[in-house]
Amino acid sequence: MKKKIITVELPDGLEARPAAMLVQVASQYDSRIYLESGSKRVNAKSIMGMMTLGLIAGQSITVEVDGADEDQAVSEIEKYLINA
Repeated sequence: MKKKIITVELPDGLEARPAAMLVQVASQYDSRIYLESGSKRVNAKSIMGMMTLGLIAGQSITVEVDGADEDQAVSEIEKYLINA
């Protein structure tokens, strides 16, 4: 299992469209992927879960990935959150 703290650098935070795109990125991997913000922990492959986080630019989140392709999954999620 891997955990990484990432600061969201998306200009508009994680609104509907960026959240949907992040779900698409996460869904490419077999690993279980969760995002944590404060007391909320959601499945990164769930659009409804992602929308409940309400992430804004500059906010730090914890990405937790567990599975065979966890290294690549963490890397791609980080790329999306800081470069999209």
